[in-house]
Amino acid sequence: MIDKDHKGYHKTIVWQKMKELLIVTYKLVDKLPKSEEFGLKSQMRRAIVSAISNFVEGYLKRSAKEKSHFMEISQTSLMELEAQSEICLMLNFWDDRDYENFDRKHRIASYFLGRYKSKVI
Repeated sequence: MIDKDHKGYHKTIVWQKMKELLIVTYKLVDKLPKSEEFGLKSQMRRAIVSAISNFVEGYLKRSAKEKSHFMEISQTSLMELEAQSEICLMLNFWDDRDYENFDRKHRIASYFLGRYKSKVI
């Protein structure tokens, strides 16, 4: 694997924490029933990919207005992902341990995204 951890957005803590959230999200959605293949599973994958993609796009923008716009989309995608994880818990697709693991990674990624947004805008 190519090491890009010291270049551009790869060196940010936001990227690193979102990457961890992406990995745990993909692992946990694999536990969803087959009936959710095009429902929650697909939605959750799109939400985390959207969060990361919009962070990167915002990172690359020059103006504060554009940065803010993409960071807000990223935050919104993370909120969507949070709601979907709660649905997984409510429907007993995940147990408490799965949810707590996800929630910890989610809270950390959200925290660092919020801090980043407040510093650069």
